[in-house]
Amino acid sequence: MFSIFGDSEVMRFGDGVQTKEWIQHWLIICLEHYYQEWGFGPYAVVEQKSRDVIGYCSLLFFPDINGQPEIELGYRLARAKWGNGYATEAALAICDFAFKTLGVKRLIAMIDPQNGASIRVAQKLGMRYERDVMFENYTHPDHVYVITAS
Repeated sequence: MFSIFGDSEVMRFGDGVQTKEWIQHWLIICLEHYYQEWGFGPYAVVEQKSRDVIGYCSLLFFPDINGQPEIELGYRLARAKWGNGYATEAALAICDFAFKTLGVKRLIAMIDPQNGASIRVAQKLGMRYERDVMFENYTHPDHVYVITAS
């Protein structure tokens, strides 16, 4: 995961580069909290040909996004794997899992408005822009994209 969280270009639209210790702590939180409490969390994206972990695609619960609880679809890939359709493929699988297996009715993606690649992935999934959300300590709002179970 260091090829994702340790890469300044990958983390440009996130919380910045993270240490190996931070990554280890994040993985523990995912395993001990997200899956135990919500039944979902981040999932490894594995390249079929090489069997390498090339990123993650996640479902994360947020108790208050503009006054309501939401489940966010997120995705990050190692920069060397960008542009191959992996993010779209993984996100489609996670949407299918969320809607059909978990019974989720609505997913959001919170995306920096400058992150054109991530916006394109959301649009390929059928997500539509709904509104903005402003987080504490952010200098600008993120766009909220939405997809509902059909």
